Amino acid sequence: MPVCRDDLYVAIKVCVAEKDHGGETRELQTLNKLASYYRHLEHVVKLLDNFDLKGPNGIHTCLVYELLGPNIPDTINAYFPGGRLPGKLAKSIAKQSLIGLDSLHRYAIAHGDLHTRNLTFTVPSMDYMTKEEKFIEMLGKPEIGLVRRSDGKDLETGIPEYIVRSSSFRTHMWNWAQSIKIIDFGESFLYTTVPQTLHTPLPVRAPEVIFQDHIDYRVDLWSMGCMLFELFVGQPPFDTFLITPTILVAQMQEMASDELPERWHEKWETMKSSDDEPTESTAPDLQEWLEELYFNSAQIPDLTRQDIVRLGRIIGKLLRLEPSARASAKQVLDDPWFDE
Repeated sequence: MPVCRDDLYVAIKVCVAEKDHGGETRELQTLNKLASYYRHLEHVVKLLDNFDLKGPNGIHTCLVYELLGPNIPDTINAYFPGGRLPGKLAKSIAKQSLIGLDSLHRYAIAHGDLHTRNLTFTVPSMDYMTKEEKFIEMLGKPEIGLVRRSDGKDLETGIPEYIVRSSSFRTHMWNWAQSIKIIDFGESFLYTTVPQTLHTPLPVRAPEVIFQDHIDYRVDLWSMGCMLFELFVGQPPFDTFLITPTILVAQMQEMASDELPERWHEKWETMKSSDDEPTESTAPDLQEWLEELYFNSAQIPDLTRQDIVRLGRIIGKLLRLEPSARASAKQVLDDPWFDE
């Protein structure tokens, strides 16, 4: 079969195969709606095309995206030995991510999986690299590992013969464009088709998901509060190591600027009684924790204490246990601090 080639480099996401492949996936449904608004979505990844691929395990939906650069954690690991972004760069990224989220919510779309690994930097167009060898030189040669059974027997049908390590951009690719886009719409949903639950990483998961309450776009506002915290200090506000829902909710109550909604009290008592983990948290409040992590770091701060105080107030408007009490992305963006 002839291969069609053009001078456009793309990223392809191959979704998990489905035995019964009928209609659009939730992700594709969201992205198809977004396609009408791309000219207004500067900080959201663009879907260029999609197709189905039949494999031994079923039919894979394949999504063709514009090519983007590394995500936030990978960038920090590669270029910032202090473990966090410079404050002014973090502020720029925070504003861009809020613009991106506000635009999604304006078009009645919730992301559902907002965290720093789903924020990626843009890169200059590489379409001028007509020779594939040059492209591989920029990204590095793909590393392939053979798949073997531990007992030495033959692989079963449907198991891949090899896997390929994800590529990463080399140091000289970093262009300091400082422009980011929100990616990965696997947990996204339209306001009219709300899922029963979400699989957002636990440390940034909204409390209403944990309490199995009604879900709507405001889950993104809680996750945005966690993400803003992490952008400036290099870690989320809550524990990430061996965290459980019970421990997390206890920490949420220490950090949040409001009380646990009464409708969750009964379930919270059940969680505490069925979990051996201590729920009496001695964690500092949000502002204390933010200042401690920012100023007691090996990295020299480039933001003032007043900057961090104002940042803490902004995050506090998002980290509210009651979803209806959270500030919208637009309200947060209207804070003058982002333009100073």
